Amino acid sequence: MIENLRCEESGSGTAFPRGVGELPIITRRRSGLRLSSFVLVLLSPYVVLRREYVQKLLFAVVILDIPFQLGTTFFHRPADAELGAFKGLSISATTLALVGLYASWFMAALADRNVRQRPSLHINRPLTVYLAFVTLSLLVAQDVSLGLFELFLFLQLYLVFLYVANTVRNRQDILFIVSLLLIGGLVESIVIIVLRFTNMESTVLGPVHIFTESGANGEWIRVGGTIGVPNIAGAYLSILLAIAACLLFSNLGRAYKGLAVALLGLGEVALIFTFSRGAWIALVIAIGGLGLVVWRQRRLSFKLPIAIFAILMLLYLPFHDAISARLFGDDNGSAESRIPLMNLASRIIEDNPVLGVGANNFTLAMERYLTPEFRNGRTFLFAVHNKYLLVWAETGIGALLAFIAFLLGTLRRGWQCWRFQDRLLSPLALGITAGIAGHMVHLTVDHFRSRPTQQLLWLLAGLLVAMHRMYTTAPCADPFSSIT
Repeated sequence: MIENLRCEESGSGTAFPRGVGELPIITRRRSGLRLSSFVLVLLSPYVVLRREYVQKLLFAVVILDIPFQLGTTFFHRPADAELGAFKGLSISATTLALVGLYASWFMAALADRNVRQRPSLHINRPLTVYLAFVTLSLLVAQDVSLGLFELFLFLQLYLVFLYVANTVRNRQDILFIVSLLLIGGLVESIVIIVLRFTNMESTVLGPVHIFTESGANGEWIRVGGTIGVPNIAGAYLSILLAIAACLLFSNLGRAYKGLAVALLGLGEVALIFTFSRGAWIALVIAIGGLGLVVWRQRRLSFKLPIAIFAILMLLYLPFHDAISARLFGDDNGSAESRIPLMNLASRIIEDNPVLGVGANNFTLAMERYLTPEFRNGRTFLFAVHNKYLLVWAETGIGALLAFIAFLLGTLRRGWQCWRFQDRLLSPLALGITAGIAGHMVHLTVDHFRSRPTQQLLWLLAGLLVAMHRMYTTAPCADPFSSIT
């Protein structure tokens, strides 16, 4: 203790105890350490989000969340959901991933000093107009909160489109998206097949929403997999199967073609187990369109379409009785009930042609237009099973025209990419175009209000924009010249 109190001479001759003069230095060092730690904590999200593998991981979440539907719903409205309204405020894995992706994109834009060389932001005008009409329709909505639920979903989907259309810039990005789409469809197909043969009842197991429905005499059982609704699962698979079929025409490596073949085999079986007649028709239209293009253009071999058709026939034979029962048997009036619902939508449109009755408000407004056949319970009461009529009834004629313009513009963009005669770009674009064309027909018999098919549609539309920009902005570079 005496040693610690020993004094030393300073430069001015003043004596201080040992350690007293060092205290301010130690304090400053600790303050600097705290400041450095605080700055490090602030900058850590910036450092993490700028990592390429983190961006890919977040993008993978957006793609794989289409079939797996990870998330929750706030302000759940079960009574409205039972009639076909969007059920609440959806916060999903896609929502969280989009926050990270856009933060990363914004930081990359700030760090990029070559503003003049930065590609211009692509904004789809019809899609933007459609979103504007959806927002405007809230002015006449009977229940604004219901409208906000759907508007919030549309804003997320719009961000998905913008991100894909403006950030996918090279061959590796496209292969990354394609591989994840195939993997997601393959896993979903396996889940549907397993659930079909385990004969599980309708339930919710974590993220897995199992839905089963039997025919009048038990001839068929419908399975919805992780997507939950068989019609939506069928629509999802019908689009992906068209893409997988066209990828076999490309010069992709064996790994990608192996994934496509596996999806075609298992996906077609899973599509049968959804027993979605609309999805079956959509796939037939897509495959028929592909065959017509091959016949007219004569740029591709007929062997592959014939082989795909033969596989479809082989898969049809073991399930002949169940498929026939679904197509021609008793469906408990499901098909016939769509006609009164369309008439109901027409009456609503007649009174509200310009702005509609408000986004996601069809189920509330229809109470005023019910005829005796609905009130006495003879006819199934639900949101109209026609997406075009639903859009018009809820958000007006302007929204309908913008929605149709968006779909037709997407088909036009896909056809333009097909005519580039590129070894990857053209077959992929043709498959996407055929799948969307078949889905547009499917939209006439279902309302498709939930997230999976809409998110897939808007993502694929953004991908076609990205491929078109990629090829037209640097035609000499030929970014697809070497596919492995």
